[in-house]
Amino acid sequence: MNTTRIADLRQAAGWTQERLATESGVGLRTIQRLEAGNEASLETLSLVADALRVSVSELFTNIDDADFGNRVEALDSRAAEQQSARDRAVAAWRWLYVGIGVVLTVLSFTMGSSGLALFLAYWTGGLLILIALGRIILEPRLDARYPLSRSKRQLREQRRAPSAKITANIEPVS
Repeated sequence: MNTTRIADLRQAAGWTQERLATESGVGLRTIQRLEAGNEASLETLSLVADALRVSVSELFTNIDDADFGNRVEALDSRAAEQQSARDRAVAAWRWLYVGIGVVLTVLSFTMGSSGLALFLAYWTGGLLILIALGRIILEPRLDARYPLSRSKRQLREQRRAPSAKITANIEPVS
């Protein structure tokens, strides 16, 4: 039998079962079943692991089933590979923006006063366009291509969300 650490990890985070269910996007009953030691799909385990910010293999104290253990390890390694590939793709787009910017900056120095307008337009407007294209076009495509990965923005929001929800639950003293 595979023994899970989900209850311990949840309690260490100071979360209730309801909170873990909300954060992971699975049902409360599913969390209760997982903590009771029932089996679940790798997709469900992946969602719970993401919410707790651990790898899927860290959800277990021991994995008796060798085949299941191999699948969990494969999922963890695939997630790491996909995150790395996603980060490389985003970095490539940033370096493309910087490279074009350097070329335009050098070119703008030779153009006089209209060069200053080109310089300012590219570095300010270009950045805004890059951010918009990233969110509208690049991120959805990367989400589809690398489903086990998250954007830097999603990871940042995930880190901030628990602290925001904790402070939202505090009632003012009158």
